[in-house]
Amino acid sequence: MAPRRTLVRWVVVAVSATLLGLWVLGGKSSVKLRQTQWQAIKAKDAKLDTSYTADKPKQEAIVAAFKHAWSAYERDAMGDDEYHPIGHKGSNLSAAGGIGYAVIDAIDTMQIMGLTSEYQRARKWIAEKLTFDRDGKHNTFETTIRVLGGLLSAYHLSDEDPVFLERAVDLADRMLPAFTTKSGLPLPMVNLHKKQGVGEDYNANLISTAEATTLQLEFKYLSHLTDNEEYWRKAEKVMKVVKDAKIEFGLAPIFMNAETGDFMMSEIRLGSRGDSYYEYLLKQYLLTNRTEAVYEQMYQDTMDAIHSTLVRQGVNKGSTYTIEMLPQRHEGGLKWTLSPKQDHLVCFLAGSLMLGAVRSRAFVEAVSVPPLASELSDAGKNDWNLGYELLETCIDTYDSPTGLSAEIVHFYVDGDGRDWKENRGKDWYVKGMEFLGTAPSYDARYILRPETVESLFIAFRLTGDHRYRDYGWKIFQSIEKHCKVESGGYASILDVMNVNTAKEDKMETFFLSETLKYLYLLFSDASVLPLDQYVFNTEAHPFPIFHSGVRPLFS
Repeated sequence: MAPRRTLVRWVVVAVSATLLGLWVLGGKSSVKLRQTQWQAIKAKDAKLDTSYTADKPKQEAIVAAFKHAWSAYERDAMGDDEYHPIGHKGSNLSAAGGIGYAVIDAIDTMQIMGLTSEYQRARKWIAEKLTFDRDGKHNTFETTIRVLGGLLSAYHLSDEDPVFLERAVDLADRMLPAFTTKSGLPLPMVNLHKKQGVGEDYNANLISTAEATTLQLEFKYLSHLTDNEEYWRKAEKVMKVVKDAKIEFGLAPIFMNAETGDFMMSEIRLGSRGDSYYEYLLKQYLLTNRTEAVYEQMYQDTMDAIHSTLVRQGVNKGSTYTIEMLPQRHEGGLKWTLSPKQDHLVCFLAGSLMLGAVRSRAFVEAVSVPPLASELSDAGKNDWNLGYELLETCIDTYDSPTGLSAEIVHFYVDGDGRDWKENRGKDWYVKGMEFLGTAPSYDARYILRPETVESLFIAFRLTGDHRYRDYGWKIFQSIEKHCKVESGGYASILDVMNVNTAKEDKMETFFLSETLKYLYLLFSDASVLPLDQYVFNTEAHPFPIFHSGVRPLFS
């Protein structure tokens, strides 16, 4: 195998030479604007509510769902990292014991919903029983976004209760050794007892791009709170390494070598192992009150690359979706095969693009609600329209027999041998089971994911268009119908295409920290966590926007 640096050069050469001639997977490229979207959000019959009046009955129903889920966990598994509602038991992510994943991930949702008694019991557990002194491996990324992020958000929302900051500092200090590599990229696992970074068994230096670049909000906000620049520098160094290594056309492969800092030959995609890299480019710029221009430029360059490289339109309805690029060795170099596959995870991008359009691509400081075309640059209109269209596609993927979206969908393309006209006029299908009655596949699951409701929340806050609330309520009702466990809790389902689907015995912590939180906020008024004052980390933990006095490492 060639050295990694040589391999990256091969990628650059291959893509630079063929970018304009990439195999187009049927459908149509979506590089040009579809101007009709500006009319769609201002149509005379649109129900706009730019005061964001709270919908109390729907909020109460969502709070009841949270209490149904939390009370079961508290009854059966308090303190365990994860909950299995059908088996009425908990489990931990390490044999050494739990570190409060479920409790800490959910506590700021309790604060936002005003669940005082539940919050007090959760706080008491954190104060009296939580320990990070566990001699086992914990994922650096997941522990940062869920546990460190949850503690920092709870600290802010509690008017700076010191117990949360003390626990956050203890955790962060145990995690810092994960960054002790030659390049400065973190290792994917950390032993919190030994304070030691740990590589994967099958490849000691492998780190996914998303895992390395989705730690920055948390460590930078902690640095701001403690005046300890070490947290900031460790996290910022990662971004410098990525910027220096980034290949020419502006998109990042999903794996890096933590020792050398190089990209490895791997897929380029906006879904798993890539998603939150793109998310945090914008959010790092916003968190420090738009003072770090390097992240704005990285964000803008990357969004432009997404437009020109990864966006396609369906062959039937013209639904806008994103593709994946798969590298293959070919005659001494690389070629890229394109796959019309889109993870549910990609649906975060819809809201992110709309937010970026009004925060990073606008001519005015305070953009109208909904935004006026004259207020945005051409690139801003491009981003807004792409976000709008992607959200419409994500909503469309919920048009299944259960009303829930699959973990992964594929899109029909000309010449793929599939008769897309037979599939209810859809652009998408669940691979291996395009039609009812087929056995469920891994792709067919719905695991209580939040990305579409996150984008619905952002879209509603930026437009006031009640369609987004209507869509969110419909999703919530489908969750209630198909995922609720009557004895307590909510479970994933195995087959969104089957109304009689079996359930999987697991309630992901992000259901409490993200899905129900974003649904609650979708029906809140404008005073609750406004988007011009807060940035949500990738686990939906809100951090207040602040000014930084730290001199940047790079530009």
